[in-house]
Amino acid sequence: MFGVYIHVPFCSSRCGYCDFNTYTPGELGSSASFASYLDALEHELELAAALRESRGDRRQANTVFIGGGTPSMLGARGLTRILEAIRNTTGIASDAEITTESNPESTSLEFFAALREAGYTRISLGMQSASPTVLRILERAHTPGRAFDAAREAQQAGFSHVNLDMIYGTPYETDDDVRLTLEKVLETGVDHVSAYSLIVEDGTRMARKVRKGEIPAPQEDTYADRFAMIDRELQAAGMQWYEVSNWARPGGECQHNLGYWRNFDWWGAGPGAHSHLQGQRFSNVKHPARYAQQLSTGQLPIAEEEQLTAVERHEERVMLGLRLREGLSTSTFSASEQAVIQRFVELGLLTMNTQVALTEKGRLLADGMITDILLAHDVD
Repeated sequence: MFGVYIHVPFCSSRCGYCDFNTYTPGELGSSASFASYLDALEHELELAAALRESRGDRRQANTVFIGGGTPSMLGARGLTRILEAIRNTTGIASDAEITTESNPESTSLEFFAALREAGYTRISLGMQSASPTVLRILERAHTPGRAFDAAREAQQAGFSHVNLDMIYGTPYETDDDVRLTLEKVLETGVDHVSAYSLIVEDGTRMARKVRKGEIPAPQEDTYADRFAMIDRELQAAGMQWYEVSNWARPGGECQHNLGYWRNFDWWGAGPGAHSHLQGQRFSNVKHPARYAQQLSTGQLPIAEEEQLTAVERHEERVMLGLRLREGLSTSTFSASEQAVIQRFVELGLLTMNTQVALTEKGRLLADGMITDILLAHDVD
């Protein structure tokens, strides 16, 4: 399996909780534009294809994911151009999953119809919440009902795979806010939901407000209660969890993200994008202007690269794979790791037969258990 990730670094405004590599028009000024970004991106894809071919890697993309940022700011024409560039360089398998993220406010029925015509197969919409209070705290630039209308428009345009992202645990959020969001989500009939607990990242406006006491910090106990509510409602509606933070109807799982969690290879193109290729990990320069400038010299815009050691590859495999419902083969783990796993089995948090996998009870404690298991690996 091989995936292509495209990072679109543009946003109309910056959400208070966001620490992604994104830029508003005011932050970029005249140093970068949509046109210069697309030109540079096409050049990177050409150089990437040449590099992979020189290594004997001629795999076409089984999955494509356009993320950001706000890819829908490029419009259907810009997103179609990106897809054509991938086809003309990497190549795209005939049965590939092709996803783009979108902000509900920059979409329409006509937008989705044009994307479907271009070959996109999956839409992921940033919803976060149906509560005006929560959206205001998150500083999200869309009205509460627009995400649900956009999900219906995407389905009307022919998309059978539509995801809605939600965030839970926001300061001042109530149980009723979460219930309302889930009710609205399920009314749309989408086949996939991602639900993430709010993380207050250093350097964000939200972090500064928490530090100054303007808003309270999220509470761990609240996370657990909200997660239980979300999981209960989604599973009752026929959505099965397949990764700790992701639920889907049968066949609706995001194949691109499964590629990450199963530790497959992918090329990440665009400012700040990360790649993983044959045991090597590398990332691009972050600023769009510097990204375009470096490509204009005929060089790939790589800022950092490292060859993973056997230990690092094991750590990545465990950190990613144990979050999946399917888990990992028991043979993945050393004897000392299996001894730690057995303790968690006795606590009802993991199962261990031919596979090691999370139980329903163990999902909220996954990160801590993974840390303990990997510490045991260091002892071997």
